[in-house]
Amino acid sequence: MSSAFEWSNWLAYFADFDKFLWGFLFTLQISIGALLLSLMLGIVFGALSTNTNKLSRAISRCYVEFFQNTPLLVHFMIVYYGLPLISNYIIMPSIYWTAVICVGLYHGAYIAEVIRSGIESVPRGQTEAALSQGFTYSQTMSQIILPQAIRTILPPMTNQVVNLIKNTSTVAIISGADIMFVTKSWSALNSNYIPAFAGAALLYFILCFPLATWARRMEEKNKNAYSL
Repeated sequence: MSSAFEWSNWLAYFADFDKFLWGFLFTLQISIGALLLSLMLGIVFGALSTNTNKLSRAISRCYVEFFQNTPLLVHFMIVYYGLPLISNYIIMPSIYWTAVICVGLYHGAYIAEVIRSGIESVPRGQTEAALSQGFTYSQTMSQIILPQAIRTILPPMTNQVVNLIKNTSTVAIISGADIMFVTKSWSALNSNYIPAFAGAALLYFILCFPLATWARRMEEKNKNAYSL
């Protein structure tokens, strides 16, 4: 019986590495699309959560609580399989757009909380002063508050980006050809698991480690700046 760590198993993996590379690129595409959506949602709902209007805060709270307390896999099943069953007029979205929508909506809730905490780190008096000078709420947020909050927001935001990249692996449940789906399919077909999953871990590491390192450096820089 051959060992899972035999060199021949690794040679078979490298011979088909182009398949894993395509999975890597598809994961990257999903990550970029989902990140753009989650950033837009996070900024909107993060700003709404600090609004003085109770309805705005309630809407933001419902969005955040729903997505933070339900599994991402359930969202994939509802969007990809459930929506077309509800109405004949709803067309089943492509795997790519399903992943972007589900991952984007899910992480938008977490980014909204990051935005909220960043906004609240800026003294409330600045918002009141801007509003008293005739600025609208959106102008106050975009021109005065968010530029100051960005230093506080960036480290936890980057950590959310890392989590977003890793959570794109859930697209495998609807046969999306990302890193994880290609890994599972190839390893099952070839009965060659160690190289495939070790390679998948390395590919995710290549995407996530630089971001995580940068976030830690930013956090240390902030600590040093505030301790002076």
